[in-house]
Amino acid sequence: MNRNLTSSPLGNNLLLRTDSYKVSHWMQYPPGTQTVYSYIESRGGIFSHSLFFGLQAYLREYLQTPVTRDDVEEAAALMAAHGEPFNREGWLRLIDKHGGLMPVRIRAVPEGSVTPVHNVLATIENTDPEFFWITSFLETELLRAIWYPTTVATLSAAARTTLLRYLEATCDDPQGQIAFRLHDFGARGVSSLESAALGGMAHLVNFMGTDTLAALVAARRYYDCDVAGFSIPAAEHSTITGWGREHEADAYGNMIDQFGKPGATFAVVSDSYDIFTPARASGVAN
Repeated sequence: MNRNLTSSPLGNNLLLRTDSYKVSHWMQYPPGTQTVYSYIESRGGIFSHSLFFGLQAYLREYLQTPVTRDDVEEAAALMAAHGEPFNREGWLRLIDKHGGLMPVRIRAVPEGSVTPVHNVLATIENTDPEFFWITSFLETELLRAIWYPTTVATLSAAARTTLLRYLEATCDDPQGQIAFRLHDFGARGVSSLESAALGGMAHLVNFMGTDTLAALVAARRYYDCDVAGFSIPAAEHSTITGWGREHEADAYGNMIDQFGKPGATFAVVSDSYDIFTPARASGVAN
């Protein structure tokens, strides 16, 4: 079943989701090669560890969709024009033998695991000796699937550690407060809806506050999580400035009237004009 989060204008052809130089590798391995085994690790950076996340979303979204003959013909035509020697017969053989599904075994540490750098996060190997060249062909999109959400999850975890340290020094209930101390509004600042979903889910590994709805949809589809995060009613500048400068306080009063119920939480933008000298209310709020 096609469960794409987005209808990509780039299509869903696995044969065109790799790097160009991968296309000729089937001709480069030594004669008699039967198995290619590859691994993914974090080589290090500003952290001594990484928080692994994102593999299951990739497996469910992309690797369960079989390659078709139309995919092969599309790739063959493009590679001919592009200048790469395409393994057309090999891909057609894979369709005949495996129904277009990838004969590979992928193993990984559990998602959410905190793993020291320079350790294996995931491995991939072909399970049919006839298709030893599949392992390397899949490297590009496997790295793409894991690197971004793992990076976001690792950074988010580091932020949680810092915030928790200060909550423990200043708060009576640090564990009760930490889940909502960093809220995600990242959907507007990433390159695509899919990036918003993956990065948003990675953030929700560590926190529970989000305004990235794509992350909630993706968490349901790929991780069977009914509701992964939560939000509250919140103002933006347009809903405050729409009342006019002289009625700024009326806008605040309206927020209280609309959302100020017992036990409720809501957020009000307070810097539309002069945060230190708000305008007087005209009596809209009760």
